[in-house]
Amino acid sequence: MPKLKTHSGAAKRFKKTGTGKVKRGHAFARHILTSKDTKKKRHLDKDVMLAKADERKVLRMIPY
Repeated sequence: MPKLKTHSGAAKRFKKTGTGKVKRGHAFARHILTSKDTKKKRHLDKDVMLAKADERKVLRMIPY
């Protein structure tokens, strides 16, 4: 079977965990931070798991 190429854009945005789930960061955490309260910014800093509905699509883009 031929090798699959990793989608470089997806590789920058998602990481695979040891159990095979997909980890992602949050949007809205890069600029215009003065108008956002500290709690909001702190929560945006944490990584979260990708939604189950999107997981199959992303796992195909990051096969390794």
